[in-house]
Amino acid sequence: MNNTIQNLQRLLLATALALPLAALAQGNGDEERNDGPRGGHADSARMDERRGPGPALQDDDGPRGPRGEGAGFGPGPGFDNVPPYLRGIDLSEAQRDKIFAIVHGQVPYLREQAKAREKADRALFALHGAAKFDDAAAVKLAQAAAQADANVTLSHLRTEQKVLGVLTAEQRKSLDERKTVRSPRQDGDREPGHPGAQ
Repeated sequence: MNNTIQNLQRLLLATALALPLAALAQGNGDEERNDGPRGGHADSARMDERRGPGPALQDDDGPRGPRGEGAGFGPGPGFDNVPPYLRGIDLSEAQRDKIFAIVHGQVPYLREQAKAREKADRALFALHGAAKFDDAAAVKLAQAAAQADANVTLSHLRTEQKVLGVLTAEQRKSLDERKTVRSPRQDGDREPGHPGAQ
């Protein structure tokens, strides 16, 4: 019995000594990672290829782009005030300003539609436990929620068309060429769970 206790104490002592050494061997996380082209994982490099080239980093930029380290609100690292599908398209400063105005001009309307959708959803949820079900009210609320979704979709389409109107013919051609390279899969090739999958 005495031997068992001594062996257990030795094991605990060895473990207590080994843990700090293992932590030192792991590193403290300050070293640069060179797994991918931007210091991230190879998988993130593949994701970046699909989105197109990001903005060029400047000398004073942080390791995560112009906005530096840390989580926060807003579009995130590398966002340069243009929609993601325009990455890699060389835009003039005037074009960037026009696109910024177009994209940010729709924000109040989209917020209004989100509020309308949320209000309809809450009212529909309240009907689940209602003592008396009102079919007409449920239909009206469902239609209001669907209308808010439709308004958001139409707003996105209209905004995209306005943005495309800012581009030159050469820029639109470049964008069209990129779209054909990344054309959607045929219906039979879709992954299970996606709309249209067989």
